Amino acid sequence: MMKILVTGSNGQLGRELRRLFEKDADTETVVVYADVDTLDITDRKAVEAFLRQGEFTHIINCAAYTAVDKAEEDKALCNAINAEGPGNLARLAEELGYKIIHISTDYVFDGTSHRPLTESDKPSPLGVYGTTKRRGETALLGLAPDSVIIRTAGLYSPFGHNFVKTMLSLALEGRKQVRVVYDQIGAPTSARDLAAAIYSVLGSNKWKGGIYHYSNEGVCSWYDVAREIFDNLPDGVKSPELVPILSSEYAAPAARPLYGVLDHSRIRATYDISIPHWRHSLKRDLPEILNSLKTSAS
Repeated sequence: MMKILVTGSNGQLGRELRRLFEKDADTETVVVYADVDTLDITDRKAVEAFLRQGEFTHIINCAAYTAVDKAEEDKALCNAINAEGPGNLARLAEELGYKIIHISTDYVFDGTSHRPLTESDKPSPLGVYGTTKRRGETALLGLAPDSVIIRTAGLYSPFGHNFVKTMLSLALEGRKQVRVVYDQIGAPTSARDLAAAIYSVLGSNKWKGGIYHYSNEGVCSWYDVAREIFDNLPDGVKSPELVPILSSEYAAPAARPLYGVLDHSRIRATYDISIPHWRHSLKRDLPEILNSLKTSAS
């Protein structure tokens, strides 16, 4: 029997995991959902009390500080959530025998590569967000070396804030023109697909700790993603004029890696996971995301 703790359960991935676990209800699996209101992973004593009482078999850590630009000023909180929090979980999990799946990011790299990034490539984060996420990885590997760390990129879903929802919102409000960077290359990730991959790891009869990469297949720029969204708008919604710009023209507080294509060979081979192409997943997910925006606006 598995008893799973999902931290950060109100975020994009946490909510997709809840939906997946509830859909495929298994009497042999108990899932406990915790967000900051019930478990603050930065509070070491609270983590210890929660984990000692829980008698879990697995922890899926979805808790993260993800406001990339705001992190440049909010360094202490970002570090507490992304670096110290995973360390708190790992310290107790290792002692109690709980297995951890932790979510990390392509932002641990500097984006200077021109080939898909493997798990053995050297991290070199550009900003506070990527730096703290890398510290979280290091804490996990040092304190609970059997942890599974999954780096992902460009997460989107019907929940929370993300690029896909932003582009749809701009189209729905009748924006005439939208400027989107075309020199940041990678692939977006459907939180629904990532949740399914995690489900496969849990359901596997093998467990192999270490770092894995998961994003949807394919290579594109954020401009390409926006173009795909606008090309699939429902009848009656006019597509804005899409203008490609350089990252330097966007002038965000935090530098972004220009190249974040992830190599998925390891996770496919280890856990026999099939990964959909980003266009396929985006087209599948767009109607639900659009409906969520219309529902929240009504």
